[in-house]
Amino acid sequence: MKRTLYIKFLLAYLLFGIFGFIVVATFVYGMTFDRLRRDKADNMYQVATQIANTYAADLYNAETSLDTVHGELSSLSKYMDNSPIWIVNPSGRLVLDSSRKLDPGKEVVISGFDPTAIGSSYYTTGNFWGSFNQDMLSVFAPITANYKVQAYVVIHTSMAALEKKANTFLNISYLMLIVLFLLSLIILIFFTELVYVPLRKITKATEQYAAGNMGYEFSVESEDEMGYLAASLSYMAGEIARQEDDQKKFVANVSHDFRSPLTSIRGYLVAMQDGTIPEEMHEKYLGIVINETDRLTKLTNELLTLNNMSSKGMLLDKSDFDINAVIRKVAESFGGSCMDKNISIELVLTDDKMLVNADVDKIQQVLYNLVDNAIKFSHHDSSIKIETTEKHSKVFVSVKDSGIGIPKEDQKLVFDRFYKSDASRGKDKKGTGLGLAIVKEIIKAHDENINVISTQGVGTEFIFSLPKSAVMDADDEE
Repeated sequence: MKRTLYIKFLLAYLLFGIFGFIVVATFVYGMTFDRLRRDKADNMYQVATQIANTYAADLYNAETSLDTVHGELSSLSKYMDNSPIWIVNPSGRLVLDSSRKLDPGKEVVISGFDPTAIGSSYYTTGNFWGSFNQDMLSVFAPITANYKVQAYVVIHTSMAALEKKANTFLNISYLMLIVLFLLSLIILIFFTELVYVPLRKITKATEQYAAGNMGYEFSVESEDEMGYLAASLSYMAGEIARQEDDQKKFVANVSHDFRSPLTSIRGYLVAMQDGTIPEEMHEKYLGIVINETDRLTKLTNELLTLNNMSSKGMLLDKSDFDINAVIRKVAESFGGSCMDKNISIELVLTDDKMLVNADVDKIQQVLYNLVDNAIKFSHHDSSIKIETTEKHSKVFVSVKDSGIGIPKEDQKLVFDRFYKSDASRGKDKKGTGLGLAIVKEIIKAHDENINVISTQGVGTEFIFSLPKSAVMDADDEE
């Protein structure tokens, strides 16, 4: 993976900063200036209205003098940052200016003065009909007497002061944006350490696994989804590596188990053909050849069985049947083998009849394989014990021998395909190492369990469970 993801994230981060400054410069200043102008105009209008209703009204009602009103408005102007306060009559003649004394002999007229030009608004911005050389915010408040507008109180303030204050707020906004931008850098750092770096490790590991390097190791110290993904990927690679090893072992074992009998068959046939084996002994060695071909046939059939179980799954034909009757039948089928080694089979069965719900043919195969193994690895003049017990709606079947046992370190491998312990290889010349693997698959298909307990030199016990028949449970409740 190229570094495009990280570059995209960096570009998004930079664009966030750029657009942030553009938005602040474009909208924040305008919105702040408009709000300051409205607030200033509202405050000035309140003052102008009070003046119009008090000092100016008294002036037009002849209750006070012009000089007195000028003095009051001059003092009030100082408290308003020296904002000029005017009284202007409707014709535009300036009656009073708080910032100066007007010459009675010199009339000051505001050319083009028209308060109605601002419409319903109570303030205007500009040079106030040429009265100022800079933009001003001017507020109107009418002076009424005898139900007629006699004049207007006009208060001016410089727009430059409002712009300066708006720029102050804009600078604060810029500062806050810079702080926010720097703080958001923490997100980038966290993204790098918590997302991008682990993602790079996972990507590199994926590339290594795709190239066939299943032994590549990596770690992501995280307990979130990224860590779980890394652990899952590592586990998957381990499983694939294990399956590859199993496949290699499988091929090696199959090759070995096929090559040995084929070598024997060819050797005996060549020896009979060239006369090394005399004709009177041909029958004996043909019997050996037939036994070896039977072994190959059995191995082939078991391989096909395991392959069908693994690839297609196992189809079960479940029914209620008496497990005790099946055990007795299997035990009887090994009568000849038991007589050869003087082995007795002891049956310890719970009740005369014990119904279970399973595939009778598959379970019979399980019992056959277990008893066959028990006989193979039992000593002469020994016994095999087959026992059934019932507990919590389960039936447990035990096949126990008193044979050579399984080494402790090998017990976890007994259900692997082609498994043969070193102790058993000398005794079991005909075994394929697939019987217990088939047993495991059958029990697993029934959603049940099988366990092994073994002590080397003492014996081995296999125990598997089966679901008790619902009919039996109903009878027990009655």
